[in-house]
Amino acid sequence: MAKISPVSIKYMIHANFVAEGALEKPDVIGAVFGQTEGLLGNDLDMRELQKEGKIGRIEVSLERNGKQTTGVIQIPTAIDQSETTLIAAAIETIDRIGPSDAQINVEKIEDVRGNKRDYIIERAKKLMEDFQGTSSREISNEIKVSSRTSSIQSHGKNKLPCGDLSGDEIIVVEGRADVVNMLRHNMNNVIGMQGTKLPDEIKELGESKTLILFVDGDRGGKLIARNVVDNAKVSKIAVAPEGKEVEELEGKEILMALRKTVSPDEFLSQPDRRSRGNFSKPRSSSSYSSRYSGNSSTSSTEKAEALEITDDVKKKLKEIAKSNDGSEKAILLDSKLEEIKAVSAKTLAGALRRISKKPSALVIDGTVTGGTLSAAEDAGCKVIIAKNFASAETSIELLSM
Repeated sequence: MAKISPVSIKYMIHANFVAEGALEKPDVIGAVFGQTEGLLGNDLDMRELQKEGKIGRIEVSLERNGKQTTGVIQIPTAIDQSETTLIAAAIETIDRIGPSDAQINVEKIEDVRGNKRDYIIERAKKLMEDFQGTSSREISNEIKVSSRTSSIQSHGKNKLPCGDLSGDEIIVVEGRADVVNMLRHNMNNVIGMQGTKLPDEIKELGESKTLILFVDGDRGGKLIARNVVDNAKVSKIAVAPEGKEVEELEGKEILMALRKTVSPDEFLSQPDRRSRGNFSKPRSSSSYSSRYSGNSSTSSTEKAEALEITDDVKKKLKEIAKSNDGSEKAILLDSKLEEIKAVSAKTLAGALRRISKKPSALVIDGTVTGGTLSAAEDAGCKVIIAKNFASAETSIELLSM
């Protein structure tokens, strides 16, 4: 089995868990590998990623409190930001550890390189103070870059990393590493979201500032853009070159990307050319029908009734989602947005295949996986509203909470 080098670690997933029973460390590690197997496709299978050296040794610390076991899981990764967030979301779907019911919650995803960069900058400043001799142009440029990147500030209660936000136009990027790179290339009007979930501070800035969203050129870029556009006022969207992250770009690449901004509607209507096939394509309704009902054809009466996605429909769905928040349930709705049934969000895919009256809309308190999207497509569902989406490759309209 390949081992991940400490030098190559990009991110660290920090997760907490609670289990109703006595557990040992091997039980937790076995659950992490076993219950995520096949969930995100072969390319993101955790066993394979660890063999390839893209996921490091999983560290577990636990403590027993009576009949309960609580603990912390740490997973180092050398994959990109969007893939790391997908792994983190998959971990939260684990509902059993060993023989016990359990719940896992991802506390944060740490950018390990950001901490290293902070140390490097501070140490370089100290060494520069002790440097004796004539300064060259190269040394002067390094000082300017260090000065710009060390001036990184924080904004709001979530302490979002940012530069100078005093102007009328602000560039919104994904994380701290992106902010540092933008500052390095003299783009000061920038702020990072610190993950895929949109902070309230970005929504508030959108009310008084012109926001330009700048996303990575990978398959997670469109998903993040959809989430931000659904929940904040965005004027333009820029995207990094295909396969590249904002944190990796040189100054010319940043300028070229910002010159090619498009409106949110135009960006979201483009084909998803950043997808690289890590998720299986949705199977046809006939393949699902033959597998789960023993019949090779699907009756048209099983399909969901037609639903027109209007602004009023979206508004009502968001109201239902708000009342469902924290329940960990999925609500199946008909074309009149009346409840058909409520089920556990973790068992939704199976419920969609078994239920006779197919839903026109779904409200889900949790993350929508590729399997759930496939089952919803087969049922004829028109719209889904949820906290997160593991894949955006679907004909269904996706709304973020």
